[in-house]
Formats: sequence, C-alpha cells, structure tokens
Amino acid sequence: MLRRTKIVATLGPATDSPEAMDQLIEAGVDVVRLNFSHGSEEEHLRRAESVRNRARAHGRQVGVIADLQGPKIRIGRFENGKIILVEGDEFCLDMELDINGGNQTTVGTTYQSLHEDVSRGDSLMLDDGRVALWVRNIEGKKVNCRVTLGGVLSNNKGINLQGGGLSATALTEKDRTDIKIAAKMQADYIAISFVRSGNDVVEAKTLLEEAGWGQCGIVSKIERAEAITAADDIIAESDGIMIARGDLGVEIGDASLPPVQKRLIKLARSMDRFAITATQMMESMIESPVPTRAEVFDVANAVLDGTDAVMLSGETAVGKYPEKVVEAMANICLEAEQQRAAKVSGHRMNEHFRRRDEAIAMAAMYTANHLGVKAIASLTESGATALMMSRISSGIPIFAMTRNLHTRRKVTIFRGVYPVSFDVTDKDIGETNQEMVDELVRRGVVRPKDTVILTKGDLDGVEGDTNTMKICRV
Repeated sequence: MLRRTKIVATLGPATDSPEAMDQLIEAGVDVVRLNFSHGSEEEHLRRAESVRNRARAHGRQVGVIADLQGPKIRIGRFENGKIILVEGDEFCLDMELDINGGNQTTVGTTYQSLHEDVSRGDSLMLDDGRVALWVRNIEGKKVNCRVTLGGVLSNNKGINLQGGGLSATALTEKDRTDIKIAAKMQADYIAISFVRSGNDVVEAKTLLEEAGWGQCGIVSKIERAEAITAADDIIAESDGIMIARGDLGVEIGDASLPPVQKRLIKLARSMDRFAITATQMMESMIESPVPTRAEVFDVANAVLDGTDAVMLSGETAVGKYPEKVVEAMANICLEAEQQRAAKVSGHRMNEHFRRRDEAIAMAAMYTANHLGVKAIASLTESGATALMMSRISSGIPIFAMTRNLHTRRKVTIFRGVYPVSFDVTDKDIGETNQEMVDELVRRGVVRPKDTVILTKGDLDGVEGDTNTMKICRV
C-alpha cells in the first residue's frame, strides 16, 4: 500500500554512514532536511550528494530542504557555563555586556535591539519557555526583569517574547551566505526561519535568483506570533509552509497550537500550497526504540488534519534509531490514511477556477473519486497539476511523470504524489498514452480492466499547458 503522507528526516551524525543512509531510504524517507544551524558548508554539500547518490542506487528520488538558521535571538554565555534562577530573583539582560560575561544577575544577548522591542509587563521566555522573565523596566540598554519561572539557564539559550513582536529581520548575513550554498547543491527547497511577512519570502527569491538557482522552492517556517496574522500574505509568496511548533508554541502558548496547526494546514491547502508539520513529533525515539502513545496520536492527527509531510529532527539527526523512527512514523501515517476523514474533501467545490490546468486537475480528482479510478498519471513539466490534484483528499495515488529531474525531486513533498522519470520527446499522442498506462502497470498499481486517468498538455515541454484529461481502461 502506498503511503500518501511524506516523511522529512533531518540528516546529522547519526545518518552519515552509507549504511545508515541506505537504512533511512529503505525505511521510506521522502525528503531530507539539512539544518544550517549546525555543520559546515562541506558537511552540507557532502550530505546532499550522499543522499542523492544512495537514493539513485535504490531507484528513488529524495528531495532536499536546506533549512536556514535565521535570526535566532539568544542570550550570551556565562562565566561558569550556567546559572540557577529562582522565582522572584532579579535578572538583567544587558545589551552592553560582553557576550561571554554573564553571571548570576546579568547576561548579554546576541540581539542588540532587544531593549527597543520590549516594555514593562512583557514576558520573555528563555530556553523554549523553561525559564520565564517579567520585564520590570528598561534602563538604557538594560532590560531589568523578575524571574517568574525559575530553572537552570545555560549558555546561548533562545529568547522569545510571549505574544511575538521581536523585530529581527528574517534573513541574516549568515543566511545570505547559506543561500549561496543551497544554490551550489541545487537544493529543491530552502526553508526560511522566523518569517514575518511575504516580503521576507520575496527577498529570499531575489537572493536565489542572484545565486543562479531561482527554480528552488521556498518553505516559510511559521514560528512567530505575527506570522499567524500575516499567514495569507506569507503563504501566497511561498511554495509551502512548515509549522515549526517549538518557537511558535513559546510565543503563543502550547495550548493554542492545535487549532492554529489545523487552521494553517487548511489555509495552505486552500491556496494550493503544501504544509509540513514539525517539532517533537517522535522525540522520545531519540533514546527509545518505540514511540509514546501521545506521539502516535500527534502524528496521526497531523495526517488527519491534511498535512503533506511530517518532520523528524533530532530523532534522525542524532538519535539512536533513525531507521526505526522512520518505519514507526510510516506505519502511523498509513493507518491514519485509512480513515474516512483523510479521504474526503470539498476543496474548491463552490469556486471558480483561475487556470486551465487547475480546471483539469479538479475535474480529474472529482472524476477519480466518483468513478472508482485506481491511479492518476499526470504528464508534467513543473509539477503544478500534480500539486493541485493532491490538494483534494483521496486514497488515489497521483504519479507525476516528467523528464525534469528537479521536478521529480520537488514533488516528493506533495501528499499522495509520486515521481516518475518519463520522457515523451519524439512520441505521438497514442504512443504517449499507452506508455503512461504501461508505467502504471509496471509499478503494480493497476491491473487489466482497472480504470485510470491521464492528464497532459498538447504541447510537450511547455509549463502550465495541461489541458487534457483522458479516462482509460487498462
């Protein structure tokens, strides 16, 4: 049975051997994430090349996401490495203090404008909310606080403003350099951290064009409170979104995450974009060979929400059981996909279509869901028709048939879409139709007398020209 929900696995030391990479691919990983918050250019380039080589050896396509670090706002370092804060303690964040000069009462920060973005009564969350500070007053470049949630505070921990509002730009100088590295490896997507508005996405597109890799897709990470308000603008400029529940949960409160996750996934699908659900999905499996039941429910609920992909971070990057966690996640996704809620959709039922290929995509899915179609083959240059079809929930596999290697890699993230290398150059229409059906038979997804749907355009090699749907009997 084909799994529709895609699995994104973060690469790291735990996956660096060829054997580990093979196990990850055999377990069913669809896309890998390179975390640019860690590692060198050489490591990222090597890992991208390795996964593509090993995927090719397995007859697979695996997409690559280069995840930019972004403006992670952090405290500095302590003279003794860490301190212990107790509720009621006075503590100061000092923009003028040496970054390595922290002590029991004060510490510096990497964000020199923090004192301009906060005011009395604000709550600052440190180390993903493990320590909380209430802002008493601003004194020059010092933010004087009272500890409202105590605990251990160590070097370089992150700072979030509860409710959002820190104004650091989404793209740092490091990100600008890393975009060039992503272009060099021909990453299929880059993920932008701490996006605030659609303008951040436009800037990233410009930088990719300048780096010579403008066809790279952009994933906007929703992890700031203000990104929720600007979600329509951000999604419109992006190819997809990642619901990064760590920092987002700190800013809006964990209790608010479930409805926000559901709303963002629904919004992305309605705008013909994909969604990735991320952060702590199977975190116990960093150390344990089996997930907790709460993690099973979390992954299954994301599938039922309609997410295109579920993402693993430390579980595969540094965990003890990278292949086992992918296998476990795959099994959960498969089971959740059998539920009726994962197969029913009212997408665009009462709306006008904007493009011919959109009309064909919607017609194909409506027909497929009502005619007992076993599979859909979409002849595509860019993957757009396959993406639009995949926005409609169903249990019918969609095969994106294309000669374009980059398109085959990009569709690996789309829910229910599977890449196929297929070149129609110098073939007539009848020959093309027959070979598309033959490919479905060869893959074992259809048998004689099954009904299939083919979508394609009149002009081979022209992007956005899908204008034909054909219903065939094998």
